[in-house]
Amino acid sequence: MRDNGTTTVRVRRPAVDNVIVVAELEELVLTPGERVRGVRVDSVMFRMDWTGEDHPGQLAAFVAGRVRAFGAEPTDVDTNALYHAAEADPTLRRGDFPVRQLDHLSGVLADLGCTLAVRDSGTDTYEVLVALTGERELTGLMHEGLPVRAWDSEPEETLVSLDCPNCSEMLVWQLSATQTLADERCDCGAALFDATGRPLPNVTLHD
Repeated sequence: MRDNGTTTVRVRRPAVDNVIVVAELEELVLTPGERVRGVRVDSVMFRMDWTGEDHPGQLAAFVAGRVRAFGAEPTDVDTNALYHAAEADPTLRRGDFPVRQLDHLSGVLADLGCTLAVRDSGTDTYEVLVALTGERELTGLMHEGLPVRAWDSEPEETLVSLDCPNCSEMLVWQLSATQTLADERCDCGAALFDATGRPLPNVTLHD
């Protein structure tokens, strides 16, 4: 448990004994020349707010640039058609378009021997990497203690957060797919979840 004075964070990480790391992250997202020069992974990571790019085309330009760095021609690595379709889509909600962009680019990269990857930072910012993988799958990769996965894969961990209805303390749990919050209580003693891991009626989870 970590307490910074305002937020209590309880982190439960999944066991990693059976995780097979296919390669070090640097070997997949950096070119041989970049590794020789000591280029850091952070320098080839694109960060985008959940609401979208600062300027249209930034994400596609980043992805195309990384594909070229690997020596391939980034055919169809753009999102122009998506922008045009979005203009005529009345159902599009705030935050939907970045997901469509990432879905589209993920599919395009698969045909180029690359994988669109994201670092699960637990924030509402997309942290995007392009990995040269061929037909390999991204498995068990980490960057600065956080998991990196293929965009089209399921997150290995999920965040659950709430404000305790008794003491108003904000609580955050980081859970693997096999973990639950059965019978979990706040430090103040308030019951939060039932025996099946469902929040009690007086408990509201954050979106």
